[in-house]
Amino acid sequence: MDILLQQIINGLVLGSMYALIALGYTMVYGIIQLINFAHGEVLMVGALTSWSCIGLMQEAMPYLPGWLMLLIAAIIACVVAASLNFVIEKVAYRPLRNSPRLAPLITAIGVSILLQTLAMIIWKPNYKAYPTLLPSTPYEIGTAVITPTQILVLVVTAVALATLMYLVNYTKLGRAMRATAENPRVAALMGVRPDMVISATFIIGAVLAAIAGILYASNYGTAHHTMGFLPGLKAFTAAVFGGIGNLAGAVVGGVLLGLIESIGSGYIGDLTGGVLGSQYTDIFAFIVLIIILTLRPSGLLGERVADRA
Repeated sequence: MDILLQQIINGLVLGSMYALIALGYTMVYGIIQLINFAHGEVLMVGALTSWSCIGLMQEAMPYLPGWLMLLIAAIIACVVAASLNFVIEKVAYRPLRNSPRLAPLITAIGVSILLQTLAMIIWKPNYKAYPTLLPSTPYEIGTAVITPTQILVLVVTAVALATLMYLVNYTKLGRAMRATAENPRVAALMGVRPDMVISATFIIGAVLAAIAGILYASNYGTAHHTMGFLPGLKAFTAAVFGGIGNLAGAVVGGVLLGLIESIGSGYIGDLTGGVLGSQYTDIFAFIVLIIILTLRPSGLLGERVADRA
């Protein structure tokens, strides 16, 4: 039980990071039915941008408290990631909006590889040690422990979901998003600007990805040019698991996937004598994806998509 409690905490933290990334996936898909496979690379750019900013601040202003450095770096990283995603949508996806679905999908994969290569050139391929800026003293919960960084991950995910739910359901931009998702041509006749709404969606998704990247790097203490690929792929799995196109589904799918991974690699690994240990942690995510696509393709909470006219 001691191992199980610790793995549940680890799973909630890991699942919360998946959920933050999956929210960006599900928002874009819900509006234009596009799987943005470059989303994980936006996460990577956000993390590496914040790493560079923190390094500059530690040299120029070492007297600043760690939390303030992290906050300033996060704001700059969010701006960079949002600008990058805005350009990607305008240059790579918008011209292909009325093309067959395979064209933007292949483009997304190409953009992902391009961003990885550019990041490798700019930041070099070696792994970077991400500085610990928050207190590292863990809190005890029974026999398990949780760090301040992990608590921050849980809080940020809860706040992000609440903010997005309010945005989509109770604001003018949210109504425009829902109208564009139902029928962009009719929405345009009603005074909505679909291009602006879609760009805003990409910007919001990029901000969430950048925050997730910073939290991911802070939690694991490292950043590199390929760090976004696997979390992005698993976040896509989480979005499908919960019901892609559904905000609450993205969070539910992310948290459940994190729990399955953590318990599978830790608790079950111990029970099987290491046969299914941490070195096989990635298989659990994709086993879940296969099962969900086979038994319930619409995901746990389904997809909220109105019939198009």
